[in-house]
Parts: sequence; structure tokens; C-alpha cells
Amino acid sequence: MAQAWRCAGLRWVGAEPVLVWEGGRGSALPRGKKVAFGVVTGGVRTCVGARGHGCPTRAGVSGRSTGARCEECARLDRAHSVAADTIADDPRPYHVYLAWFGPGMVKVGITAVERGSARLLEQGAVCFSWLGRGPLMAARRAEEVLRAALGVPDRIPYATKRAVRAALPETGERAAEVAELHARAVALDGWPESLERMPCRTVDHAEVFGLDGLPDADGVVGELAAGGTVGGVVLAVAGPDLHLATGSGVVVLDTRLMTGWELVAVDASGQEVQGVLGVPVRELRKSGGGVQDGLF
Repeated sequence: MAQAWRCAGLRWVGAEPVLVWEGGRGSALPRGKKVAFGVVTGGVRTCVGARGHGCPTRAGVSGRSTGARCEECARLDRAHSVAADTIADDPRPYHVYLAWFGPGMVKVGITAVERGSARLLEQGAVCFSWLGRGPLMAARRAEEVLRAALGVPDRIPYATKRAVRAALPETGERAAEVAELHARAVALDGWPESLERMPCRTVDHAEVFGLDGLPDADGVVGELAAGGTVGGVVLAVAGPDLHLATGSGVVVLDTRLMTGWELVAVDASGQEVQGVLGVPVRELRKSGGGVQDGLF
């Protein structure tokens, strides 16, 4: 019987996407790689815990949950989240950023300076620029001021981001939109005195994600299920999303749906794995021998 691995999610290591397994091992996901895995037959998806600690009850969670946490672990995770505005005494410096996901799709957010651009890669930001740097509370105040003044949301759904990835404007157009909003933002009154304004220096992730020439997606995996199989060739990885070329077309798999499941490798040499089998896929409209070191 093939060795089973419990998925702990996708992480961006530098500018490289890596699937992480319980116990710490990882599987890199470069473009062109064949991936094929099956969900253990009879398996149950279990809670991934909170803040680095396992779920004490190993509670079962829904296959459609992108958080993969039971109610209690979700509450604990949220209680220690900067995004939830529940931490006020974090002494680390924070960046305020402007992230661009597509034409007219921009958000303002904050991230710890020590994390660099990891948060932007995790969100699938096609390009971004820093706006400011300073203490947490000042960064939060600026974030709220800028959201209101620029009329931008605090989050953009992944379904919306996916819909435009295959039809993005050229690099220069993306940078110009970021620069225009950046200029408006730094000219606003109401910035906290302790927050340093930063110049516009757009960082573009299209090449890192593999978006150049990316074809439209034909479908999106809705959930995994015990006994289901997924196989394909990696075309792009943006945020948590894998864009896979399969026998059924281009399918997007949100890797957050993999967390908490025990998975086994499937032989990727055969044509039969070049499809998405036994998992629900939602069709999309077009926009235009030895010890295993890892699952695959």
C-alpha cells in the first residue's frame, strides 16, 4: 500500500511554491511538473489546528472548507490574527501595501516587515507596491484611511482573481494603475505621524506565478473526497491556486482544499492521470519502490 501523507498546505518559500506535509517535508511545484494524487479511500478530513498546535480532538471538517479548521480552532486562530484586529501590542514594524489583482481590482493591507513579500505571494497579488512602514497601530489606522479614501475593499474573493488571470493587461499597464493609486494614497491627509511614507516601486509576480500565456480555466475543483483522484501538469501557481492542464481541460485546484486530507501518490506516467477524476469540478465560463521523500 502506498504511503499516505497528510497535507499541511501550500507555502511560498522565497519565490517558490511548495506543498508542505505534516512532519515538515515539502514538494516543490515548478511549472511543467506532473502531479497526481489520490485521497485515501475511507479517509476523513481532519482539522489542522491553530497557531502551530494540532487540534486536540482531531475533529472532522467539511471538504469544502478552505480553512480546514473546526469551530474551536478557527476561533483560536482568529483570536491571534493581525487581520482580525485582535492584537494591539505587537512590537514588530509593519508595511502597508497596495496589491493589484486585475484591472480595477486593488486592495490595501498590512503585513509584518519581517515577512517581506510572502503575504502578497500567498494572496496571489499580480503586482504590488509598499505604501508605508511603521508600528502596527499606525499601519492599521492608515489601512482604514486609505481603504475609505481610495474606495478599495479589504479583500477580493479568489473566484474574482481567478476569472482575470488569463487576460491581464501588459506589465506597463499594471504598473501604471498601481502608480496612480500610490500617488493618490501618499498625497492624502490623515496619515499617522509615526508611519513613514514609502516610494512607489512596483513588484510584478506574473513571471513568478507563470501567468504569461496562461490559458483560461475550464473548471475549478469544488472539494476533495475520499477515494478521489487529481492529476495534471502544473501551468501556474498563484497564491494557493494550482492551474493544472488535464485531460478535461485547464482546472484550478485551491490547495487549501487539500489540507487535512491523507493523500497518496498515483503513478503520473500514464495518460489516465491526466484528468481530474472522482472530485467535483465546477465548470467555468471563458473570460477570453523505496522510502518516499514526498508525495510527488
